[in-house]
Amino acid sequence: MAARLLPVVKLATKVTIAGGALFVACDSGLLGSSEQGSKALEKARAAIPPALQEWMKYFGLETQLPTMPKIEFSPVQSWNSGIRWTISCLSEAPTKATEYTNQGLEYLKDLTK
Repeated sequence: MAARLLPVVKLATKVTIAGGALFVACDSGLLGSSEQGSKALEKARAAIPPALQEWMKYFGLETQLPTMPKIEFSPVQSWNSGIRWTISCLSEAPTKATEYTNQGLEYLKDLTK
């Protein structure tokens, strides 16, 4: 019976962890608009260094951490840039297909001369 129960417990644990991670991501605003994501990033930047210092003191590690690098990244300005690029490529696809077809026909004509 324990052999049948173990896979169910493992699956329940994985689903619980994934659900909790999804809840935390939604609650903190990571899956919201670009402004909410930017605010969540600023909160994380402010909270992580003190938390690391606290844990280092707890475990007795008294080493100095390097300073956090300054990353000039604005999620607001790069939001959905991949989607914009994809839509742009799809909108240009008929024109590009025509150009490439014409180039292929010219190549075949040159070969048959």
